[in-house]
Amino acid sequence: MPSERFVEALNDQIGREFNAAHQYTALAAYYDRLTFPRLAKFFFGQAEEERGHAMKMVGYLRDTGADLHLGQVSAPKTEFADHVEPIKLALEHEHKVTVSISALFEIARDTNDYASESFMQWFVDEQVEEESTMDALLQVAERVREYPMMLEEFLARDGDELAGSD
Repeated sequence: MPSERFVEALNDQIGREFNAAHQYTALAAYYDRLTFPRLAKFFFGQAEEERGHAMKMVGYLRDTGADLHLGQVSAPKTEFADHVEPIKLALEHEHKVTVSISALFEIARDTNDYASESFMQWFVDEQVEEESTMDALLQVAERVREYPMMLEEFLARDGDELAGSD
């Protein structure tokens, strides 16, 4: 069974993952309202991915017989100055998640919880991809700031590779 410190921290992370899914759904809805279908689809996909991360963590707690404590999901930000701001928000979020995932990995290591350390390695690797994806999207968004439809064109052309799809 995982250490109490790890279980508490993982429960907190599950909340962050569900909050991320909620925020990414709000970003998708924002882009949908502005008639950016590719950005909407991208962020709806990101929301599903975050929900999947949360459920993977829920499954781990179930599999190890640890307690699951779901907290509240906060209201997401829904208004933005322009079409680039939501992507900046997403990248900032991914940076924070990387820090919290690293902390979880460290707790597992500090408590000699080898199974949890192994479980967290997937998330450590996943965060490299998540940050890279959002960083690339932000770079393109900044480059084509004055021509937002070029961002849609980029996602139409390269969106599957950006999202890590096969």
